[in-house]
Amino acid sequence: MQNIVKYKLKKPKLEQILPEGLVVNREWLYKQGYERYSIDYFLRSKRLQQIDRGLYRRPGPPLKWQHLIYSFQIMGKKLHVGGKSALDIQGFAHYLKQNIKQEKITLYGEDKIPTRFSNKFIIYKEKCFKTIPKEALTVLPFGHWDWELKISTVELALLEIIREIKNESDFIVVDRYFESVTVLNPNRINKLLKICSHIKTKRLFMWFAKRHHHPWFNNLKIDKINLGKGKREIIKGGILDKTYQITIPREMAKDVSYFF
Repeated sequence: MQNIVKYKLKKPKLEQILPEGLVVNREWLYKQGYERYSIDYFLRSKRLQQIDRGLYRRPGPPLKWQHLIYSFQIMGKKLHVGGKSALDIQGFAHYLKQNIKQEKITLYGEDKIPTRFSNKFIIYKEKCFKTIPKEALTVLPFGHWDWELKISTVELALLEIIREIKNESDFIVVDRYFESVTVLNPNRINKLLKICSHIKTKRLFMWFAKRHHHPWFNNLKIDKINLGKGKREIIKGGILDKTYQITIPREMAKDVSYFF
């Protein structure tokens, strides 16, 4: 009778599956075939270090926010870099003369992150869309491995920062971004405006777009956008824009002739 030899498949080495900088949880390690005792051994031998409850990384260079975002994304968290941070990353930061390294990174999504890292990020729930179209997100290669970080396209990022407008200072910041976005993808912005469920956001977008009147403004399919009915107060004590029925800062109304 022929002898049958059973071979036990070897697990990949930790260094092969876990690049320096990546943060993972036990669930992720379990999926790679590692048992609890193996993980505990890695911790005792310092091949892994615990950086928070249930989160581990290989010893290596200092953690950057990009490491954390990519790690959250591969662990299944529905988060992406959006709003102001997405615009700054894509080259618009110099218009505001601010340094993105000194600010919290703005994330959008439904999931939470460990409390330990809350000083690095601001998380907003995505309130404008039931589902974000795939084409509204892009990727940013990062690091030696060219990890693909999910970030908002310029079109989506503009809607995200508009959604968070609360005061005149926010108006000024958004206005400066609009001044700089001379090129947008008309098909993408038309689709986003059509499916956006937040009336104030859409009206504000149209107001800023008309105010700066970049070439892409002429490609907006205004008749396909539901702008709702009735007035919307955004700035208390502001001036009512008769076209979009929203109140805007008095100082910003001075150089727009169509208000009166």
